[in-house]
Amino acid sequence: MNEQVIKEVSRIKGRRNFIKSISVGALGIAGLGFSLSESEVSNKKQKIRTRTERLKIMASNSYAVNQLFKRRQSGQRPERPETLQLKKKYRELTLLDFPQFTKDTYPGVPVMDLWSSLFGDVTDDSMFTRIERNNQVRIGEFDPSTTSAKRYLDLLVTKMVSAGVMASHISNNAPRNIADLDEEMRREGIRVGKLWLDASKQIGVRSMRVNTGGPRIIPLSVIQGGYPRNEEIVPYLKNAIESFKELADYGEKSGVKVTIENHWGLAAHPMNIIIILNEVNSPYCEASPDFCNWEHEYMLYHGLGILIPRASSMVHAKRWTRFPDVDIARCVKILNDNNYKGYISFEYEAGGDPVEGTIKLMNDVVDALV
Repeated sequence: MNEQVIKEVSRIKGRRNFIKSISVGALGIAGLGFSLSESEVSNKKQKIRTRTERLKIMASNSYAVNQLFKRRQSGQRPERPETLQLKKKYRELTLLDFPQFTKDTYPGVPVMDLWSSLFGDVTDDSMFTRIERNNQVRIGEFDPSTTSAKRYLDLLVTKMVSAGVMASHISNNAPRNIADLDEEMRREGIRVGKLWLDASKQIGVRSMRVNTGGPRIIPLSVIQGGYPRNEEIVPYLKNAIESFKELADYGEKSGVKVTIENHWGLAAHPMNIIIILNEVNSPYCEASPDFCNWEHEYMLYHGLGILIPRASSMVHAKRWTRFPDVDIARCVKILNDNNYKGYISFEYEAGGDPVEGTIKLMNDVVDALV
């Protein structure tokens, strides 16, 4: 059964010297401040796709509707009234329900972008990590290496095949400390990342986000000899590069690309992402840009323009309360101008009804695609 799903991700090519195959490197154009979306990428007239064809590159986003998902009963605090109302309106979900939910709620959308924190049966602690601290034990993240977790993943595949909706990408928060200066913590982050790459292969996923980690606020430069100098960030970048090289090599064996999203930490700045990608130099390590995960509004379109030439698997189209006036059509035009062919996940975080919000966002993106 899993072989059927894995065929979905069999379009993998190339290996080392990947960057050399790019006619203009990211540091040659994007690194100088020019995005391909601001230049004439192609003089050829693009063929306008039908709405059905445009929907085929859209991906539902489980994080965007995570309020609907069943949570572990901690007994600490009740669910918020608005969450209860949403579950009453749409019903409570688990990840096993999400393929059919996608089919019913977003007709024509063929794939899903799955958030790692929603994996697992919250009534079965055996498929989660256990964290011991101060003589207390709490349940942590989904552990895809356990026997019960592997059975769960097989069941998820069954649900996907039944609904005809596959998983394309995992937005993963589980591998942590990838750039950490503590070597033991960094190695643990890599170990967890490899477990999730195995899980990605098991369910037929073609790409998986791994957070760069590092300080949540990027270290600032100091003045040395009249010029800015930032020595503090260098060891974090060095560790991130080493970690992503190892994960990309492992991803090649699994047939799963490791992606870096502008998220937080080192990845909050697009140049850091470009540096890591260039140094890793592998087709199994690429960008997965997000429309809105930026520090300020000037990065919204310029940052996306820098990263999109380095993306082929997943983009997060986002509407967010931080930038409520983000121009979705302008963002999509950057994708169009760069001939982006990967999937686009619609991630709504702008308040109100998240299901209605994702549907409107999906339609706005589809309408702007060519």
